[in-house]
Amino acid sequence: MSRTVCPVNGAELAPPARFRAMGTDVEVLAVGADADAMTSLGALAAEALEVREARWSRFRPTSELCRLNESAGAPVVVSPSTYSLIARAVAAWRDTDGRYDPTVLAALEAAGYDRDFDAVARSDAGAAPDHTDVPGCGNVELDDVVHAVRLPPGVALDLGGIGKGAAADEVSSELLDAGAPGVTGVLVNLGGDLRARGEAPTPRGWVVAVDDPLHTGGTGLLALATGAIATSTRLRRTWTRGERSLHHIIDPRTGAPAESGLASVTVVAGEAWWAEVLAKAAFVAGVDGGAALVEDAGATGLLVTDDGDVVELDGLGGFRP
Repeated sequence: MSRTVCPVNGAELAPPARFRAMGTDVEVLAVGADADAMTSLGALAAEALEVREARWSRFRPTSELCRLNESAGAPVVVSPSTYSLIARAVAAWRDTDGRYDPTVLAALEAAGYDRDFDAVARSDAGAAPDHTDVPGCGNVELDDVVHAVRLPPGVALDLGGIGKGAAADEVSSELLDAGAPGVTGVLVNLGGDLRARGEAPTPRGWVVAVDDPLHTGGTGLLALATGAIATSTRLRRTWTRGERSLHHIIDPRTGAPAESGLASVTVVAGEAWWAEVLAKAAFVAGVDGGAALVEDAGATGLLVTDDGDVVELDGLGGFRP
């Protein structure tokens, strides 16, 4: 995961708040916060993330997402935040020509990721999976008047490729608006999908160690004043079925874990949900297609190939959202 490296900044920052949420490690940092303010911000962040996980998780039977997936064929009214997330997911499917696709749930479960990842990783039983078709979002219906969503029969959504980024966006905004004494800037990092808002530490900004999936030392550090970073890698969430090593990034064209020649993609963009989507889509597209997709979207980043080569995109050194 991408992680902040505060000592490089030379700035005095209180120790970050750290906890687990949404199936990953969470880190919250703030400019101008003392220890008491960080305790308060950490508690606010944990509560805000729990609200979103309770709505968006596919592993919680009472979530809005599960209720929607179980009601395919009938419209379901959801909360404004869930509706907004699904609407962005459908729009992102179109904008990436289907390389990002939230309808991969059946394929993801067929590959073996059918329960909380810790349980998946502990089990290597079972034969290698068959591929499952990914239907796409073409027939998903959205009613923005009443915030209703209708999924066609046989279609179910997984918001795992957009939800952590969206949560980082929303929670960072809520923390900055909370008015904690002295706080002028915040950073929220959910397992490598991070969003920075407000003032950044001086003199270099938020310094982030970029995910180095093959441990080559070639990815280095990024300095970010404001905006977002997200990383997708085939090496973080992996499991074994039969004699095959599988991962969680599904190629919608095949319904199987993507084999694109990439080990990871890191994207720098204005918003974390969009950075997360672009990282997934670029990973599926491969080196050349992925680089073009990210740059055409007005973002930047770097791609690490299976051979360990690091491809830096234009604008990486001076990105401004």
